[in-house]
Amino acid sequence: MSGMFARVFTIFWKDVLSEIRTKEIVTAVLVFALLVLVIFNFAFDPASGTTARIAPGILWVAFTFAGILGLNRVFAIEKENSSLAGLRLCPVDRMVIFWGKLAGSFTFMLVIAAVITPIFLVLFNLPLFLPRLALIIVLATLGFTSVGTLFSALAMNIRARDIMLPILFLPLVVPVIIGAVETTTCVLAGGPWSDMLTWLEIMIAFDIIYLVVATLMFEFVIEE
Repeated sequence: MSGMFARVFTIFWKDVLSEIRTKEIVTAVLVFALLVLVIFNFAFDPASGTTARIAPGILWVAFTFAGILGLNRVFAIEKENSSLAGLRLCPVDRMVIFWGKLAGSFTFMLVIAAVITPIFLVLFNLPLFLPRLALIIVLATLGFTSVGTLFSALAMNIRARDIMLPILFLPLVVPVIIGAVETTTCVLAGGPWSDMLTWLEIMIAFDIIYLVVATLMFEFVIEE
């Protein structure tokens, strides 16, 4: 078991070092997400009294579309650098490759969320200390990147992958996004835990389903 975790960490660390050198994914995704937030900030008046209703949707629209931009590059980089064949030839279970790439995607998305969320809260005059929002972001990001990593591998050989990935990916990840919006609405409105418990349970259930199904299917996807 420790050997498997070491191999997963090796693939994860390879992606981290590559991103530190190139800053290709995080920088592009971060700039895109910030632009979306700034545009929405000008489109809606934070002092209008409707912030609590519209702000959750704005946050998750920015996060979702910025995330798609980043997920498009998860396996495309491997193909462009001619290193995909090397990954396939690694004497490890294909599950190890999936979990390594998933760990990288999950980490990158959390870094982006850690930057854009405080900016979002400031732009829309919302409280900065919202620990429940951090839990929501972690759960939503886990489900988002689980499906996204699988479909990034599926779309890497498609010529129009920039178009096909959102078309294939978004319908499946909708339950997690809806759960994230609903629970964020409750947090920003100052509602109790009981009001968001059902949606949290739904998000956790879909996270588990996505992780299991994506892990099992990845072996067939990566060999195509």
